[in-house]
Amino acid sequence: MFGFGAPSTTVAANTANTRILCASLYSSTYFTSIHHCYSYLLPRTAVRSSSLCSGCVPIKAMADTGVTSIPETDSCSPASGNKQALISLSDKKDLALLGNGLQELGYKIVSTGGTAATLEGAGISVTKVEQLTQFPEMLDGRVKTLHPSIHGGILARRDKKHHIEALDTHGIGTFDVVVVNLYPFYDKVTSAGGIEFEDGIENIDIGGPAMIRAAAKNHNDVLIVVDSEDYPAVLEFLKGNQDDPKFRLKLAWKAFQHVASYDAAVSEWLWKQSVGDKFPPSLTVPLSLKSSLRYGENPHQKAAFYVDKSLSEVNAGGIATAIQHHGKEMSYNNYLDADGAWNCVCEFRNPTCVVVKHTNPCGVASRDDILEAYRLAVKADPVSAFGGIVAFNVEVDEALAKEIREFRSPTDGETRMFYEIVVAPKYTEKGLEVLCGKSKTLRILEAKKNETGKLSLRQVGGGWLAQESDDLTPQDIQFNVVSERAPQEHELHDAEFAWLCVKHVKSNAIVIAKDNCMLGMGSGQPNRVESLRIALRKAGNDVKGAALASDAFFPFAWKDAVEEACESGIGVIAEPGGSIRDKDAIDCCNKYAVSLLFTNVRHFRH
Repeated sequence: MFGFGAPSTTVAANTANTRILCASLYSSTYFTSIHHCYSYLLPRTAVRSSSLCSGCVPIKAMADTGVTSIPETDSCSPASGNKQALISLSDKKDLALLGNGLQELGYKIVSTGGTAATLEGAGISVTKVEQLTQFPEMLDGRVKTLHPSIHGGILARRDKKHHIEALDTHGIGTFDVVVVNLYPFYDKVTSAGGIEFEDGIENIDIGGPAMIRAAAKNHNDVLIVVDSEDYPAVLEFLKGNQDDPKFRLKLAWKAFQHVASYDAAVSEWLWKQSVGDKFPPSLTVPLSLKSSLRYGENPHQKAAFYVDKSLSEVNAGGIATAIQHHGKEMSYNNYLDADGAWNCVCEFRNPTCVVVKHTNPCGVASRDDILEAYRLAVKADPVSAFGGIVAFNVEVDEALAKEIREFRSPTDGETRMFYEIVVAPKYTEKGLEVLCGKSKTLRILEAKKNETGKLSLRQVGGGWLAQESDDLTPQDIQFNVVSERAPQEHELHDAEFAWLCVKHVKSNAIVIAKDNCMLGMGSGQPNRVESLRIALRKAGNDVKGAALASDAFFPFAWKDAVEEACESGIGVIAEPGGSIRDKDAIDCCNKYAVSLLFTNVRHFRH
């Protein structure tokens, strides 16, 4: 067993009021006789360390005698009843509030470097950690609080006699409150300018997590605080006369969660620096509660919404980080539908409107005139559009907002269209004002485009499926002509448009489109023929010369989906190909003079 103290050969300082600054090791036998912090007259050849008590003891040089003495002070044993708080913060928000509150409650405050300076600047009395440990900060700040005088005071259980005796033997005082937050690793590695690898490494906190974990483990005796939002509640708790184990436990949980999220960020960053593969052997996804929801998919299901705090999601866009300007609180289904609409509309380069119902796009149209695009998207399926989600990939100005507010249903020309959500990349001030006047409940979201290359996660019973996001666009693939008749240029454009739409429709999926406008779609049917028939029925007479896209190959052609499509007047079909009966599909299209394109890319969506 070793303790820390001044070297036995050190001569006391000759200034009037000095503190011991250096340290060396003594055997524990030396401490057994002098473990209390009372006044002593010490030999010139041995100065006892003030690290044995809970604060640093000033040394007075006695010039007339040449003998150094330590003024009398209170005992630092745990039984003395002195209350101590340890504070070490990177984010010093509301630090003065906390420090003043603790001081008023009689707590002695021990602190580290910058935190101590901030407290002193606010007029709060502070004992610095190095005064307590009698060991200076070293290794460029890597070692400050990793010391028995710190961790012994945090980890000692007050209900275990031998723990208290051990502290008393070594003159270590207990800590009742520990307030710590960590180096800003997350902010540093996600900063716009980036960060050098060595700088990232230096921003990995070591002492902070150690203190947090220690205090959280010993939460029955030590109050651990990692969030400045908790300062008022903590001060109120400390003012009370009765203990609340649940309050302590909640703070301990929060502390471990804080460290776990921090470690997840470090792990993610190091993995990308070393290997970079999207599928590491172990994966931790840090989630932060954004809101409690009224209910889940159905009223009998409780639900909540979490934001993914992974480094890969920083500034990566998506519905989770959208700003809600107006309307009723978002529901579980609202988030799902808004996500589907936003992901779909962001795929298109030209001004586009997408209408979604139950995560499926029921109307899509691209036009230079966004007002016309909006009308056509609703017209594709006005019954489904009513109560749906409307998304735009361009700014909503006053003219568009008025059109959304006043547009009547194409079914009767009288009923004003009702929507749950409008989502767009931005709004003009007047456009937002007009749109807010449509309904008190209309949710108006401003979102940033989802970045490509993300990892897509989906839960199954007892596990998670992970895959790359489906980011392919028509510009990334080849539409290979396999039929005798090649498509005309406008037909090829229609096929590309339909193919981009169909990737956002639930399988089995069929989309019929013409002139950059969805005419009809069939989704979620167990067989492809039924999806085709639904799409044809919605397209009506406009199907003549239109393009058809299928999310997967056609297993049969004759007297099946391919032939029915040809007989209906479809001009061009785009499908992945890959069936053992591909030749039947080609022969069928040749018979009806329909262009057939193989993309070699499937778009299943379950």
